[in-house]
Amino acid sequence: MEMRTFGRTGLRISILGFGCGAVGGLMVRGEAADQERAVARALEAGVNYFDTAVQYGNGESEKNLGRALEKLKPKHAIVGTKVRLPASEFRRIEEAVAKSIEGSLRRLGMERVDIFHLHNAITLEGGGDALSVRQVLDEVMPAFERLREKGMIRFLGITGVGDTAALKEVIDVRGIDSAQIVYNMLNPSAGATLPARYPAQDYGRIFERAQAAGVGVIGIRVLAGGALSGSAERHPIASPPPEPIGSANSYDGDLARARRLRPLLEEGFAASLTEAATRFAISHPAMGTILVGMATAGQFEQALAAVQKGPLPRAALDRLPALQQSFAGEMRGWRTRIPPRHQLPPRPVRLTAAVEAPARRRIGSTNQDTCARRTLQSRGVASARRPPACGRSNSA
Repeated sequence: MEMRTFGRTGLRISILGFGCGAVGGLMVRGEAADQERAVARALEAGVNYFDTAVQYGNGESEKNLGRALEKLKPKHAIVGTKVRLPASEFRRIEEAVAKSIEGSLRRLGMERVDIFHLHNAITLEGGGDALSVRQVLDEVMPAFERLREKGMIRFLGITGVGDTAALKEVIDVRGIDSAQIVYNMLNPSAGATLPARYPAQDYGRIFERAQAAGVGVIGIRVLAGGALSGSAERHPIASPPPEPIGSANSYDGDLARARRLRPLLEEGFAASLTEAATRFAISHPAMGTILVGMATAGQFEQALAAVQKGPLPRAALDRLPALQQSFAGEMRGWRTRIPPRHQLPPRPVRLTAAVEAPARRRIGSTNQDTCARRTLQSRGVASARRPPACGRSNSA
């Protein structure tokens, strides 16, 4: 298993992490024996990072991971969990953060977690369940620091969802140690410049900011919630298709675009889209570890086999932008192309009621006048009332 240095933390972390989320579902809805076998196999293969959150199954993921680790007693496992603050708790952030980590440690059966991530979106001004940059820097991070002083956490982190500018601002302050960042073949903008009018959130090469700040990167949504398998089928214990993060507006949109990346397979760069997506995610040098959720132990073996093949070859990485270029100009919905501005049809000029009423009286209701009305429309003058077909009177 390849190990990488995780930012300035000094941690040596496996390039393949073990995702305990609800999308794959194994650590939330799986059988206890299957969960323990999967964790044991991951440890045997050299995986040392396990990622969970209280939101995954309302604490079930933390309970199940804690039970498996207690049974297996690994010496070098690195565990990360998260806190998501509801808007109702924004007036008492420090208290809510402390209460959350206490519950997580109790469910995990641990005295300390290695990385504690904020799970809320971060935006410039906040709103809804999103936190503003100022709330994160002035309230959340100091609350996390106090937990570190108490020995309850080792490192601080964020989940990189929200406004790109806001995420960069938080990273640049150098108060966090870890950032979970969306990076996949449908949206590679955390590590590369997107084509113009590309249908995805532009993360603006945020990996470079993380590297400059010494922040370790955890790759999330590397399979786009499963869409980069290219198959609509989902395992019975997996979640329904999740809402995309940073890519299309719908899972079906991601799935459709994923299938348009199949030339990578036809040209021999990978045996499956899942393999290609996994190897793509580990190809960037900023990546510390990637999280791949799973429903079965077999899916873990597939991820492991892909990682063991190493990053995609340079020829594949050079081929991919040409395939992604075909998405440019499309809306974030599936295959709806936005034409360039100069190709847009002229906007119809709608007459106001004051102008239209006299015009309607002048035109009259004969067939000839109706055709004249249509002629006006063809020249860009539209009425709110639909005219009848030529050759029929208005009263027919």
